[in-house]
Amino acid sequence: MDLEALIENVLNALAAGITIGCIYGLMCIGLGLIFGIMRVVNFAQGELLMLGMFASLYLVTGGGVLAFLGPTIGPFVGALLAGPIVFAGGVLLHKFLIARVSGLRTSGSLDEGHYGQLIVTLGISLILQNGGLILFGSTPMTVRTPLASSAIEIGPIYGDATVFLNKARLIACAIAIIVAITLYLTLEYTRLGKALRAAADNPTAATYMGIDVERTYRIAFGLGSGITAIAGGLMATYLSFGPFIGLDYVIIMYSGVVLGGMGSILGAFWGGLTVGFVQQCSALVLPPQLQNAAIFVVFLLIVLLRPQGLFGRSAERA
Repeated sequence: MDLEALIENVLNALAAGITIGCIYGLMCIGLGLIFGIMRVVNFAQGELLMLGMFASLYLVTGGGVLAFLGPTIGPFVGALLAGPIVFAGGVLLHKFLIARVSGLRTSGSLDEGHYGQLIVTLGISLILQNGGLILFGSTPMTVRTPLASSAIEIGPIYGDATVFLNKARLIACAIAIIVAITLYLTLEYTRLGKALRAAADNPTAATYMGIDVERTYRIAFGLGSGITAIAGGLMATYLSFGPFIGLDYVIIMYSGVVLGGMGSILGAFWGGLTVGFVQQCSALVLPPQLQNAAIFVVFLLIVLLRPQGLFGRSAERA
């Protein structure tokens, strides 16, 4: 391989890593929000991603609700609208199932409800997978947009080396960053954000201050579900998916959250960005089957050298 081709491959891998990593970051924020505030290990988070994909698909094509926007704008509006739909589903899931094994009800138990959470969320995951197979079928779907097959060319940068930015991924990346910033500002500067942070830090003290902790947890679970669904809708604009796609991404989500630091929303985004970056850059030297292995090598190195993660709370309080 000559130098120009090598430079082009490296630059395109870096560009793809950043654009895909930002979407992974938004995906990880959803899981990080649920774990950081509620301390719930949610094995069904990948299926919430899948529901966001199918919600976007049926808004754009199946139901034709957004058909008037056309194939260029409609898929991205559908991705954003998938958030409120799955938010409502997440609120109902918490009210009728998750609340029974989490929150103040389990604060005095020996395991704080973690065993029950694992079983319940794993059960929800299996139900959503097989329910999705019955409802949607096994044929791979995609939210069609002409932007997925076109790219912006930057260069030549060195000789004939050119960077190609896929338009669908680029717009999805921009939307992911905007949604992440909006969520961050909401958590930092609004009354709801302060209530969420208070419930995360000390639910008992938050109750004494007049905060409805159970309602706050319900909103947190809904927000985490909706944010991950938006990421799923954005991913659906450039890749095919099916009812079992959540299995491929739930490990990526947990890796990103742990890399960034448990309980840190900003860290979850950077963790997802790191995972996307490593995944795309490893494709330069590894076959596709071993890309996840590269992610776990970085994961283990971070755990070895900085167990609290890049933005872990122990580092923030030091």
